[in-house]
Amino acid sequence: MKILTYKEYKSEIFKEIPNEIFEVVNKIIKDVKEKGDKAIIEYTEKFDGISLTKDEIKVSIEEAKNAYESMSDELKISLKNSIERIKKFQEAQLPKSFSMEITKGVIIGVKYTPISSVGIYVPGGRKAYISTVLMASIPAKVAGVKRCIISTPPRFSRDIAAIAYMLGINEVYRVGGAQAIAAMAYGTETIKKVEKIVGPGNIYVTVAKILVSKDVAVDMPAGPSEILIYADYIKNHKWIAMDILAQAEHDPKAKLILVTKDKEGALKVKEYLKDYNLENAFIILVDKKEEAINLINEIAPEHLEIISNEEIEIENAGAIFIGEYSPVAIGDYTVGTNHILPTMGWAKRSSPLSVRDFIKSIEFVKCTKEGLYSIGKDGIIMAKAEGMEYHAKSIEIRIEENNSS
Repeated sequence: MKILTYKEYKSEIFKEIPNEIFEVVNKIIKDVKEKGDKAIIEYTEKFDGISLTKDEIKVSIEEAKNAYESMSDELKISLKNSIERIKKFQEAQLPKSFSMEITKGVIIGVKYTPISSVGIYVPGGRKAYISTVLMASIPAKVAGVKRCIISTPPRFSRDIAAIAYMLGINEVYRVGGAQAIAAMAYGTETIKKVEKIVGPGNIYVTVAKILVSKDVAVDMPAGPSEILIYADYIKNHKWIAMDILAQAEHDPKAKLILVTKDKEGALKVKEYLKDYNLENAFIILVDKKEEAINLINEIAPEHLEIISNEEIEIENAGAIFIGEYSPVAIGDYTVGTNHILPTMGWAKRSSPLSVRDFIKSIEFVKCTKEGLYSIGKDGIIMAKAEGMEYHAKSIEIRIEENNSS
């Protein structure tokens, strides 16, 4: 775990995605588009070491049901509790359609409708991320999405299918990596394409989402996990160390950062973690709170823990966990907020996955004759100012013909 000063952090922390990854992912996408299921089967054997037949790409409903029924009652209860909290939080964020009379005789408004189909990517190379199924599926269900599908690496597909069955999702595919993103974006013989793809993944999944985004909507680049812990003081160094290890479980390339003024406490954290191989772990020492705030806003971390006696105002972060008793782990599972969050600095311009990602808005206008008369003159003048002759005439003809009748 490296110790850096405030001025040294940039060259170490910010690294561009290598071009080789784009080349690899581009080839995978091209192969899936051209060869469909055959490419899926080939890449599953190559990257996952598992041979699938065409009929095994999709998890059967019977298999999903059996997996759910074999789940412990204890886990079922915890899942149901989490589902209730997540659902309640998402329902509170659901935008409401509305209309208003903007001026006499002119009604305008917005109608919200769900996206028709969504593909959810659930990582599974290292662990069975059953919680990710909840985090992505529940907002989609609350939004009213009719068709949700899940694609996940085959190693843990049975566990994922069990949760999907619990949520009423009957399309689960044993496909992981960039090939899963390509299949959901363009379709194969077995997997029907979707309108939007959401969910976290490794760097290959993230690059695939970036590349297919010209043809299908995506949520955000949710890449390897990130945690930044800002601590004015370090009272419980083991707690902080454990929070760092918790995020390291997600991915060996997870970004793990402790920012603090407490050098003595930081050294205790470093000592506690000395036997762990943490590839991207940093301690950044700052002299004052303002340095820490600038640093946090520049990094825009996925997860931010704040341990401070002072109020800290942050503009850029995926999710903020305030106080010693608010570990990121509760956000990963059960508190109700979403754990699919922007990474790689995207918190500067993106938000956590929510019900809003699964709806689109349609604006509408309804004018009476009198209403058009009241606003038409302004439209004619502005259209002529832009040199848009027929825009102006489109309004004028209605007014002139009605005046002459």
